Amino acid sequence: MAHMFLNGGAMRGGPLHHLLDDSPLIASTRTAPKYRFYSVDDVCPALHPVSHGGASVAGELYDVPLDVLRDKLLPAEPPALELGVIEMADGSSSFAMLLRRGYSGALIDITAHGDWMLYRSKKGSDV
Repeated sequence: MAHMFLNGGAMRGGPLHHLLDDSPLIASTRTAPKYRFYSVDDVCPALHPVSHGGASVAGELYDVPLDVLRDKLLPAEPPALELGVIEMADGSSSFAMLLRRGYSGALIDITAHGDWMLYRSKKGSDV
């Protein structure tokens, strides 16, 4: 089993949640304030670690079997993302999907929102 922080479509109610194969939710939680947060091509979120100017990002922490991670979650991720290890608000570590190093596609900085679902809900109004 591996702790996996999710902050996009695989969260509860999202279109990719079924890929978790009933992996248990540990907590609704936040990252440490060490990340910029982006909308990639306005399709999925991405964390990007920074040494300053970061913020805390909301998401869900799951206990995911490694075979589910390998066979279901990772193959469903877009090429703009890569698996990495992040710091959680409580100082612990977790796997998460990060913006791929060297990615040069369209990015919208949504750090101020700190939450993919909040960003998506406001997209039509004030984003």
